Amino acid sequence: MEKRILVVDDEKDIVDLVKYNLQKEGYTVITARNGKEALELAQPPLHLILLDIMMPEYDGLEVLRRLKQNERTSAIPVIFLTAKGSDVDEVVGLELGAEDYILKPISIPKLLARVKNVLRKKEERAKAPPVPIIIGAVEIHPLQHLVKVKGKEVFFPKKEFEVLLYLARHAGEVIIRETLLTMVWGSDVQVVDRTVDVHIRKIREKLGSHADAVETIKGVGYRLKDDA
Repeated sequence: MEKRILVVDDEKDIVDLVKYNLQKEGYTVITARNGKEALELAQPPLHLILLDIMMPEYDGLEVLRRLKQNERTSAIPVIFLTAKGSDVDEVVGLELGAEDYILKPISIPKLLARVKNVLRKKEERAKAPPVPIIIGAVEIHPLQHLVKVKGKEVFFPKKEFEVLLYLARHAGEVIIRETLLTMVWGSDVQVVDRTVDVHIRKIREKLGSHADAVETIKGVGYRLKDDA
């Protein structure tokens, strides 16, 4: 099946540039110029959304919130494409469930590499066996994007879920920050170690009384106890 990508930006030159280069790679591209149009067009089958933050109608963060609240669109991966570069914007976007965060001016080779990386990860998740991972009181269902702690469902945003899932698949092993950055965000994505630390902190909050299951190995990385 051809990969369909929605490009959302209120700057026509950027939309045209991105659309042209994605089509050269064989993707089917549809476009929107504001947040309202984006929500109207974000309907399956859709494989990826490239989404600006500063837009009329609804900004990109609000669009992402609404996408994640809708069962039909919650699984569509989103890459933010924006001129806003503050750490706050990046963290908020990732916390809401964005897969990646690309700053303008756009590097087309970097953009294409990240698009391929996100689509590859989506396909790998779809092929993952539907067997839940159970470690102590923590139960993780990869296909359903579901986590239960002591039998109670706990919501995890996309990146937090992926970090926990990676740690769970390597329970008992020490995972360095660089490995988490590469395996969860991709080797072409420029994010700092602090991003990993923020996600670990959020994961611990959601694990509640089992927070100490995620150990910090000082100066190295993290380990999920295999008897959490």
